Amino acid sequence: MHKITVKHRFAGNIPMMAAVVATAVVFGVGAAPLAPFETSELTVETARGRFVFTVELARTWEQKMQGLQGRHRLAPNAGMLFDYQPPRLAVMWMKNTFLPLDMIFIGADGRIINIVQRTVPLSPAKIRSDWPARAVLEVNAGTVARLGILPGNRVIHPFFGPAGR
Repeated sequence: MHKITVKHRFAGNIPMMAAVVATAVVFGVGAAPLAPFETSELTVETARGRFVFTVELARTWEQKMQGLQGRHRLAPNAGMLFDYQPPRLAVMWMKNTFLPLDMIFIGADGRIINIVQRTVPLSPAKIRSDWPARAVLEVNAGTVARLGILPGNRVIHPFFGPAGR
């Protein structure tokens, strides 16, 4: 019997090729990296007082698709504000989102139109606004109950025009 040996010209580079492929998968080579989210202050007025949040603004389609996906922490006074201009029936989900969240749907006048509390991490289920929303505010789960945030409360932010400033 004869022993047959096949040598491939890339055989010595397999560890290097594996490292390149792993890097491409982890860092998403081929996909444009997102620019950092712009931040601003937002205030929610409730019967218990005024509560200020530092929010990241999701304005572009890419930023809205990214949202809070992949994060494992969110500061207690932080959130993400999704910009829907013109207002529309907003549909959200928790795909690749590890944090349970409270979602606050806000009308064009800055009034909260509905709230979904304690969303399920990683769920593909759709979460919808009851009415056309100008924006959606995502905050840590439990924030709505802790601060007494209710539909009808006012949100102050430039997204909502002069009444929201």
